[in-house]
Amino acid sequence: MIRTAERAAPGHLSEDRVFTTANAVVVLDGVTSTRPPDNNGAWYAQTLGEELLNLLTSDDDLADLLATAITRIVARHDLTPGDSPASTVAITRWTHEKIDTLVLADSPIITFGRTTTVIADTRLAALRPITRDQVPLLRNRPHGYWVAEADPTAAHQAKRKTLPRADVEKVIIATDGVSCAVDDYQIFESWQSVLDLITADGPEAVLDQIRAAELSDPTHTRWPRPKTHDDQALALIDFTA
Repeated sequence: MIRTAERAAPGHLSEDRVFTTANAVVVLDGVTSTRPPDNNGAWYAQTLGEELLNLLTSDDDLADLLATAITRIVARHDLTPGDSPASTVAITRWTHEKIDTLVLADSPIITFGRTTTVIADTRLAALRPITRDQVPLLRNRPHGYWVAEADPTAAHQAKRKTLPRADVEKVIIATDGVSCAVDDYQIFESWQSVLDLITADGPEAVLDQIRAAELSDPTHTRWPRPKTHDDQALALIDFTA
């Protein structure tokens, strides 16, 4: 069973996207270029997600599939590295025997079962504090961070992990508008607490608690951040249902 919840930052159209198939979930967080072309982060996330859905019918390596998707989008829309919208990528794909995961940039995957495993790409977080102008200058560089954009080689910089299907009962995939509740705000003491709330009240309850916490800090004093609210996307894969 797959359960999802998505919510835009108030007053904005969401740049987060969730795509599902019978045996895969893709979660994306679009990033609009600071020198935007005709298309923005929402467009890029939507386009990349649709391309990945077509490719995920294959059992090829997830990084290879992501590289192919980026290559096709670049060719079709004439995107230029460094001057293109972008997106984080989190993919979970499963068979009866295994679960393949891929994370590129700050949209983590958390698996629960025999153990709890966090598959996360923390390279952007490790660069902080950096200015908004510095972020694009460090994109897709060896000493910077990696994200899906107009350079397909970024796909093979993704964090990947394969786990035995028998060891995993549930999987959470989240954009940073949700993971901030654990990593930054610490309104949930662990990802297990997030899972417990989803189990009790549904995924929307997690988004509600994050929004309430952000509203309690309108001046960004308790939790320094560039904006009061971010887009939110959350998916739960429940292999026990």
